[in-house]
This record gives sequence, C-alpha cells and structure tokens, in this order.
Amino acid sequence: MEVNDKSNDSDPPSIPASNIEQSMYCWGQADNGVLGLGNAYDNQSVIITPVASNFPHSPVVKYVSCGRFHTLLITEAGQVYSCGNNEYGQLGHDKDTTLLNQVTGLSQYVISHVTSGQWHSLALNDCGELFTWGADTHGQLGLETLDNKPVPSPRRVKGLASITVVQACAGYSHCLVLTNTGELYSWGNNEYGQIGTNSSSPAVTKPTRVESLVSLPIASIFCGANHSFVLSKSGAVYGWGKNTCGQLGLNDEQNKFVPNHLKSLRSIKVKYISCGEDYSVFLTQEGGVFTCGDGSFGQLGHGTLTNELLPRKVLELMGSTVTQIACGRRHTLTFIPSVGRLYAFGIGSAVQLESPKSLHKTPTLIAGPWIASPVQSTAAKTENGTEVTQSKPGLVVKKIFSGGDHSIVTVTKSTDAIMSDDFRLPNPSSEIMFVDYDKLKQCEREVEQLKPDETLNQDLLLYLETVFLSPGCMNGSFLQVEYDEHYNCNTKNPGVNMKLAQDCFDTIARIERESVRSLILFSHAHLVKALWVTPPDTEALRMFLTLPLYHEFMNPRQHEILQIPFAGALLNLKTEATKILGNWYLLMSNDYFERLILIYKQCLLHLLAQPYVVDSTTGDITWNQKLSLCLQVLAKLNTLNNQGLSSNIMTNPTGQYSSGHTLVPHAGNKVQPNEGRKVPYTAFYIPDLHTCCDIRADYFRWIAGRPNGTVRDFLCNYPFIFDAKAKTTLLEMDQRIQMDRAMNSGNMFHFLQTFNPLTLYQYLDIEVSRDNLVEDTIRELAQYTPNDFKKPLRVKFTGEEAEDAGGVRREFLMLLLKEILDPKYGMFKEYEETRSIWFSEESFEDQNMYYLIGTLCGLAIYNFTIINVPFPLALYKKILDEPILLQDLKDLSPTIARSLQDILDYREPDLEDVFSVTFSISRDLYGATKVVPLKENGANIPVTLTNKQEFVDLYLDFVMNRSVDKQFAAYKAGFLRVCGSTVLKLFHAQELMAVVIGNENYDWEELERQAEYKNGYTVTDATIRLFWSVFHELTQEEKKKFLLYLTGSDRVPIKGMSDIKIYIQPVPDDRRLPVAHTCVNLLDLPRYGTKERLRYKLLQAIQQTQVFSLV
Repeated sequence: MEVNDKSNDSDPPSIPASNIEQSMYCWGQADNGVLGLGNAYDNQSVIITPVASNFPHSPVVKYVSCGRFHTLLITEAGQVYSCGNNEYGQLGHDKDTTLLNQVTGLSQYVISHVTSGQWHSLALNDCGELFTWGADTHGQLGLETLDNKPVPSPRRVKGLASITVVQACAGYSHCLVLTNTGELYSWGNNEYGQIGTNSSSPAVTKPTRVESLVSLPIASIFCGANHSFVLSKSGAVYGWGKNTCGQLGLNDEQNKFVPNHLKSLRSIKVKYISCGEDYSVFLTQEGGVFTCGDGSFGQLGHGTLTNELLPRKVLELMGSTVTQIACGRRHTLTFIPSVGRLYAFGIGSAVQLESPKSLHKTPTLIAGPWIASPVQSTAAKTENGTEVTQSKPGLVVKKIFSGGDHSIVTVTKSTDAIMSDDFRLPNPSSEIMFVDYDKLKQCEREVEQLKPDETLNQDLLLYLETVFLSPGCMNGSFLQVEYDEHYNCNTKNPGVNMKLAQDCFDTIARIERESVRSLILFSHAHLVKALWVTPPDTEALRMFLTLPLYHEFMNPRQHEILQIPFAGALLNLKTEATKILGNWYLLMSNDYFERLILIYKQCLLHLLAQPYVVDSTTGDITWNQKLSLCLQVLAKLNTLNNQGLSSNIMTNPTGQYSSGHTLVPHAGNKVQPNEGRKVPYTAFYIPDLHTCCDIRADYFRWIAGRPNGTVRDFLCNYPFIFDAKAKTTLLEMDQRIQMDRAMNSGNMFHFLQTFNPLTLYQYLDIEVSRDNLVEDTIRELAQYTPNDFKKPLRVKFTGEEAEDAGGVRREFLMLLLKEILDPKYGMFKEYEETRSIWFSEESFEDQNMYYLIGTLCGLAIYNFTIINVPFPLALYKKILDEPILLQDLKDLSPTIARSLQDILDYREPDLEDVFSVTFSISRDLYGATKVVPLKENGANIPVTLTNKQEFVDLYLDFVMNRSVDKQFAAYKAGFLRVCGSTVLKLFHAQELMAVVIGNENYDWEELERQAEYKNGYTVTDATIRLFWSVFHELTQEEKKKFLLYLTGSDRVPIKGMSDIKIYIQPVPDDRRLPVAHTCVNLLDLPRYGTKERLRYKLLQAIQQTQVFSLV
C-alpha cells in the first residue's frame, strides 16, 4: 500500500505522547472555529497535522458529529457542546463560536446522540426524544412549519412525541430517524428524493414514515449531503436521493425518490456505511472497504479521479482489516487497529498534504502519537516499506469522526487497555427491539408468581406490546447469528433460527394470564394485517415463516384474525416473493411443513362445521372467500410438496426426452421416502370431510360447472384433500352415473328399433369358454361400440349355470389376465427379483393385444372388481402422467437400480475406470444380446463424473419409456377407453393402483364386525361364535384363502375391510361343506356341533376356488 507521511514545518509541533492528557485530536479546515481550538490558531485556516484539542472535557467525550461548518459533541454525562459557524443558530448557544461551549438548552436531558447537517443540528436523548435547532429553510427541523426563520435553541419534535427514536442522522437539509419499532421517518429537503417517500413535494416539514420499508428489519441509517441509506439487520443496503455522481451505487446517475436495493452488495456482509457530499463508503464484515460516487477529489481511494457507479473495493487497503470509516465532504478516513494506523484519501486540507488544495487518490498515512510500533524503535516501516518517524506508543485511537473538510479523533492511553471502537459491531442501545427469549422467560416466571389481583410489570407489558406489534422487529428476531448465517438472506437461506423461534412461541403458549394472552393475540392479529404482498426485501418475508409457530394459529376459532388474513397475504405475494417463500418452506423440517398443512385443514373443517357454510339437511356447501383461501393455501403447499417430483431435470431443461414422458428430477434420482415429496401426500387427507359435507353433491356441481355461493369454487378442485376412500366413492358414483346413462341409451336404442323394452341391451354381455378364453374374449368384445363399454360387464362361462352378480366377473378377469400375461405370449417380461412384470421391448403380438389388456384392466376398475395383476407402480404413474423415479426401476429390479445409484453416489475422479460404462444398454432379446445406444454414438461415450446424471436419466427413460412406448400407448388407450372420466384425475398413482389390485391391509376383526347374519343366525349364536373362534385361529394364508373363496378375491378394497360385507346363513345338513355364493358374498354355514368339525369342514371348503355353479 502506498503511504505518504507529509508534515508542514510551519504548523505548531504536536504534543509528545508522554505528556498528553487530552483525549481528542483534530485537523482540517479551521475557519469558522469548526475545530473548537479557540484563538490559538487564528492565523491558520487549515490545520494539516493533527493537534490536540484544548477542550477541558476531552477525557469524557463520547461522540462527535462534524457538520459542514460546525461541530457537535456529547460527553459521557450526556451533555452537548458545539462550535463553528452559528449563522442560523445551529450551535444552540450565543457564546464564543471558536470554542466548544455547552448547549444549555439541553442540559436537563441526558443526550445519547447528536448529528449535524449543513446549517442545522439534532440531538437525541436517552428517552428516545428528538430535539432540533438551526436553519429551517426546507423544513429540516421537523417542526411542521416552513417560515425560513432560524431556531437558535433546541426544540422537541412534536411529530415524534409518541415514538421512541433510537437513531437519528442528518444530511445537508434533510433528516432520518429510526424508531425502536423499526420504522423509518424522514423530513426536510426533498429536491432529489432524499426523503424516500416518493413525494413530489420539494420539502416535507413533518416526520413522515417511509412506507416502503415498514417491514424491513433496519439495523442502521445514514445520510450523505442529499442522499440516504439504510442497512438491514442482515446486510441489505437500500439507497435513495441524489445520484448524479453514482453515489447510490446503483450503476446509473438517476436520482431515486424511493429506496432502491443495492444488490451488488448483498453477499459481502456490509456492516457500516459513511457518506460524503456526493459519494459513499461501505465497510464489510471482513474489514474491506468499498466506495462509489464522486471521485473527482480522489476521495474514493482507487487511484483515479473518476466517478464509480457501482461500489468498488479499495484495493490499496486489501490485506488489512479496517474497523472504522468516516467521510468528510470530499475526504475519507479509515482506521486499521492491528497496526494502529489511520489512513485518509481525498482533498488535501484533510489529508495532511503539502498544499490544502492538493489531492491524494490512494490511502495516505495520517501521522500522530497513536501509531503503534515496538517500544525500542523510533521508526517503523509502513506496509509498502516507507519509513515513518514515530513516537513511543502511548495513545490508542478510540474513534474517528469526519465531516465538512475537517476530522477529529478521540484517543485513550494505551495503559488503560481500552479497545478501539469497531464500527462493524452493533450498538445495543440504538438497535430496534426484537423478540428476546430471556425476556419471555422472565414474563412467564413473573406471571406464575402473580396473585389474581396483581398486574404484570408495566415495562414487560410495554415490551410485549411493542415488539409483537412491529413487522420490522419480528422480521429482525430469531436470527441465525452464529457465524453471521443470517447474512445474504436469499432463496436458500432465510437466516432464521427456527429452534429459537419455536422455543419463544412455546414460552408464550405457556403464559396463562388472560390479559397477557389477549395482548399477544391482538398484537399478532395486527402483525398478520401488516404482512406486505410486495415486501421490500427477502428479510421482510421472515414473518411468513415464524408467525405460524404462534400457538393460536392451531386454533381455528381465530381464523377471522389470524389464519384467513395470513392466507390472503400469502396468496397475494408477488411472483418472486412467492418463489422465495416456497423454497424456505421446503427448507423447513417436515414437522413444520405438516404444521402448516394442519393449520389450514383444521380451519377448513371448522368453517365447514358452520351452519351458514354447509346445509345441515342436504350437506350442500355455500362457498365463500374464507373456504377458498384455506383450500388455496393447501393447494400451494401441495404444489410445493410435489416439486421434488418434477423440477430441476439436470440434462434437459424442458424435462422431456424423445418419448415425451416426464423424467425423474435430479433430486429424485435417489431412492427417497415419499418419492421426492417433502411429506407423504396423505398428510393432506381430510378423512372426516364426508362427515361435514356432501362430497357427492360437490362432485355433481363440479361436473356441471354450477357453483353454489358467492365464490366459484368446488372441493373437487382440490382433490389432494380427499383420502382414498373419498376418491373411490366419487369414482364409483361417477361410474354408476356413466353406467346408468349407457344402460338407458342402450334401452332407448333397442326400443326405437323394436318398440320392445327389453333389458338385454343394458349390459356388456360376454360368454366365453374356459378352454378358449382369450380368443372368445377378443371375439365378444369386437362386436361392441365404445358406448357399450360404459355398461355393466356381465360374464357367462359356457356350460356353467352361475349368474353373474359380481363373482363370475371377478373370476373371468383374473383367469383372462393370468392367461394373457403368461410368458408364452411374450408380451411382458417378468423380473425374478420382484416377480413384477413390465412390457416386453420386442413382442410377436400386435398392439391390439396390449389394447385388450388395457381394456380389461379398465373394465375391472369400472365394474368395481379387484384384480391382482403384478404391474409395478410405474404403470399407474404413466397412466396419470406422473414422473418416473429411480424408485420405480427398483420396483422392477433392485439390482439394476442399486447399480445406477452406486454410479450417482461415486465421487472419485476414477469413476470411468471403476465402472467402465458407456452410454449404451445391453438387452437380451430371445437369446441374442443387442447393444442399444442411449444417445447418438453412445457406445463410444464413457460415463464420467460430469455426465453420470445424464446417463442415469437416459437409462431410466429407455427402460421405462422409450423402449416400450408403443406397447404402453396401446395399453393406456384401452384403459382410458373404459376409465377415461375426469374423476380419474383426482387420484395419485398409489391410490389408483390400490383401486385396481386392492391391498393387503387386513383387519380381520373389522371383517367380523361388518358381518351380517340371516335366516336364524345371530351374532350370539353358538355356531357363529365357534366360526369366528376357528377363523381367528387360522394362519394368515388360510384367512386369505377364505376371503378368496367367499368374495372371489384375497385383496382388500381401497376403502379397507369395512368395505367387505359378508353374510352367513344356516343350512340344515352338517355333513356338507360350507358353500360360498361368491356373487353376493354369502356363506352357507351348517350348524356344526364341535369346533374341530367346523375347522375341518372350513379348511376343506376354502381349497375350492375355481368353478362357479348354482347351489
């Protein structure tokens, strides 16, 4: 770093460090008495070398504000002193202006902060009250008048009387203040938009809230001459006002009338800002310095005199950790505590150069008694090797100040071991409030100790009311402070310590005092109303994360003030904010995500329980906005939950390959629970929905497009809330409607042809022989029209007497599918590991056979028949256009899936050598091996670390899509020929699979509970008691055989065992076996005399499951 050490022999020598008792040094422009040195330097307008101040209270100086032509300071006792130009009464006294004299109008207050503009002054006391005095040419005093009369003594700003101010700063003729609730107020000159309210008025005379930043957790505020900045708690910088030199760092030179985000600074952790007249300086967590704006005097430190429109790092200071920065009008100070050195750059009068008018474009060393060096040495080398003569160490820089064309430094004795101030650290006394866990615990303890007639400490009550009423405070609470993780708040980092937030809200939930609970509830209701749909920054979205942790969100009775307004704000967020918040929700724990779902499920059920919503007689829903908002939030959460299924495909941005099928996303390339979802889709189920309303009526209205109420909406628009039982109910209802229409249509057609109202044409009748099942079925089905397939299926086996009431149909479908799926046809490949089947890539059968199988599976669903076909879940996913995952390949071949997963998991650079795989796949087709490229020239392209993801995607696409595309297309067409109704879209693939093949969720006690008894049997009959005693002692396989024997299927319907109704009736001859009437689930059970005899007969009977006959 280039450092100049220049001194002026004409200046009075500085006092040796060993004799120094004063604690303040100053230099720069000295006219107007701005340095407070009195008559000692009357003959000098510029002091180049820092000189000790003769201010008697220097040892207790707390803070100094250097204005354009005057200086203010406060002592540790909170007393204010001033010197310099007093043309507009800005000193607040009429004493000697060349010396620091007390502002007696403030002597009765303890002042915590002062700030000075060009011709006016501000002071803030320890109670948060603001006082102003001096020029009021632009309303900068905030006194709500504009009469151009100077105010020579401090006046309280009445417009802020009910507000607690924690920070204040002044530009040349405008002011900013920050309140303890995080609100920003501004007033004064607005010629360049420096007020930030988008007002066209050239001057604002009273404090006005900057609405666009209401929900931003502001850490600090700063003013330049005619521009303004705020710095958020997590490092977001917003600037506005004059920008003719690029001082706002926004890469243009246009003035800004509202706060604008400096996105270029977002990731560098800005901790402090200082502003000159037309330039700005930013100090980062790492001690780096960035500057932008007017560079014509070298004040930017870049070695040039050009302006910078974007913040640029001062390279000369790299390698050093700067902890303090201060800007004058056209010069900059920086302090590096590790070497005890103070550097400046800019106009010469403030930078210790030969001539006050000379410039220095890079950091220059300011020599003084504070320069650290070894005790035995009288000289030290600067960082670029330049030697600087030094005194023995005696003073340490405490704090630096600059303004106008002068600078001041406070120092302490090194023997006092007082650390230099670090501007990167926050000042707790000037911060906005935040939710404090310790204070909440204190509140909890005090409430527990209160007697019934006692009230809580008023300070605690005020704290609770203040912090929970403020969006800015809430967004600045619960931050992840360890390692400053809350900085660079973005899509992937909300910066919130959710455990701390949960602990705080759990503490609140334990507070029992009703007055306190009511206060907190009222405050949260206010917060919810204050949620912005256009938040100024990502930090302002944090409330959307933390508010649902409040326990009253789980109370649906508060929906008017909490859940519904919250839903409205959430749903109305702009696109970018919605995307960010959605990603945050996905980053949260599963428990948190399910909490959000539960909040709105409970709220929905509560609303549906209201008589004005659901007609208690008909169950019909009268729709309103509240219902729709709850459902829309659930829909948004459901969309987020499914993102892992279909987003971020690595190798193809469209998510489509040549087959046109949606492929697995990168996140789904690993076998994961919930198949890539955040939580199971069942988390959205509302099992009690059917008890609150008539979902059938809603379905009818949905199909007809006839809403009921002020909002055009239907439950069926949100199928994810329906559990499998409800969806199956709707499917069955839809199918019965279609059946009735088809039956009536068939009858009408026959009647018009023959005028004979026979019922023969109401059914899809098929007669087949057991010996020629496939050919007979093809022949029979070929004679029917598409509409005929919507009729109920009725089957007759040639030569058998049984009438089909469901049992014959079930057996027909099972036998037929078993025959067609036989390997002799070569239409499907069986995977030995899982016993699952998949379409053969090469088959001698034409597409009509696949079409037939699809039709048969469709007929099974359409006719409420369970068929246990060994297709994997992938089949049903493809029917419903759900994405295919690696898990689906695992369902066929765990070995292949594991091999692909091993490739994905391998991280070493020798992957190509270890696996020796290319972009090709070997297929065994009728004993011959065929190598199929997965992409052009794939056999010659090795799989590497960089392309392994593409390989897995293409491999999966080939096996599950491309190689069987024609076969599946024919199957799907046949399936949808029968089951192509809208209601099918309500199902998940797992649910559709359960509808087709049932499940094995056996509940044998439920089977007993659902049983009914006829013709003399009762639940207490001795034979019935014996039967159930024997049944429950059977093995699981024997029980399944009984179920197959009696109902025609050993699978459980999707609605559960409660959907299986069996009937038992007595028969007189106990020599006979029990006989099953499968068509109606009726068991003829003789009255066996003993348990052993009943067991023997029953076990014999359940071996008979083939031929149907009349009994």
